[in-house]
Amino acid sequence: MRIAIEAQRIFRINKHGMDLVALETIRELQKIDTANEYFIFVSPGPDHCLQETANTHIIEINCKTYPLWEQVALPHALKKIKPDLLHCTSNTAPLHCTIPLILTLHDIIFLEPRRNSNKSLYQNMGWYYRRLIVPHILPYCEKIITVSNYERDHILETLKLPQEQITAIYNGYNKHFHPIDKKEITSIVKKYTSKENYIFFLGNTDPKKNVPRTLKAYSLYLQYSSQKLPLLIADLKEDDLNRILKEQQIEHIKSYTHCIGYIPNTDLPYLYNGAHIFLYTSLRESFGIPILEAMACGTPVITSSTSSMPEIAGKNGIFVNPEKEESIAQNLLKLEHDTDFYKTQTEYGLLQVKQFSWTQTALSLLAIYQSIKK
Repeated sequence: MRIAIEAQRIFRINKHGMDLVALETIRELQKIDTANEYFIFVSPGPDHCLQETANTHIIEINCKTYPLWEQVALPHALKKIKPDLLHCTSNTAPLHCTIPLILTLHDIIFLEPRRNSNKSLYQNMGWYYRRLIVPHILPYCEKIITVSNYERDHILETLKLPQEQITAIYNGYNKHFHPIDKKEITSIVKKYTSKENYIFFLGNTDPKKNVPRTLKAYSLYLQYSSQKLPLLIADLKEDDLNRILKEQQIEHIKSYTHCIGYIPNTDLPYLYNGAHIFLYTSLRESFGIPILEAMACGTPVITSSTSSMPEIAGKNGIFVNPEKEESIAQNLLKLEHDTDFYKTQTEYGLLQVKQFSWTQTALSLLAIYQSIKK
């Protein structure tokens, strides 16, 4: 088969969830499949993180905007290649596709009522674009892939699609996420903080990340903690942090918080290993790869009891009501004070992640490719 895969943003430096899923899956397909021929369509960028192989060809399409790249430039490039199918990896696809289409629909958050306003122009534009495009392309998809059973059930219930059209394929995690000796992590962690122990939190301006409540919960933790571990926050700008602290009237905790910006994936294992606790207190997630990454590093995870997160963290995970700050704070304090509970969670996390791998993700995807008839 001649298989085309849209992976537009994998060459950008600041890669996020959907980019990493596409990249890791393609890398695994390169290892396990030498029979089919792959054409990977990307936008030019500085991080050439994927290499060509005998049966994998990288095709760069230079187009300034995402909609024009996807709706005009990609279909034009496909006409030259004439593949047997197109797999679009990031929720959207060309409106007019003359070959069998497989779509990875990570979630349908963009079709749900918005809880709060989003301050990011980039995220807002993406939200409106997906809201416009996705309903029109779903009927034409040969197969729709999503990333958890929760999200599959939610999509089926919301959009009333045929059950056989949509399947769930779990994401994996990169094997460079593993326990690292404390001496080895120091030099990397020092690039971001001088603190030897901290609570780690991934937050941004997307309302679903629940940053205001998580910061409020952290302020409650500080009231009762004997250790008062600092809070290391990735992906959030200092100005946004200051605004949220002011809105929540907790500006007094500023000295305990540290915004460290975007973290390259190669540095993340060291940050997880250096953390005493990892907070993943989103309001809603379709999967939650950071849960696996932190667990694989031996760091206990506090996550939400909503959407897909219980499915990924497993039956013995630490779950909180993300809308109740007290619930988050209480579990922070429990991990701080109860050493036996802390040890149990470390051991549990290392076992839980063994159920997930990018190899299994790629094998499941390959089976779908092979099921598509010309």
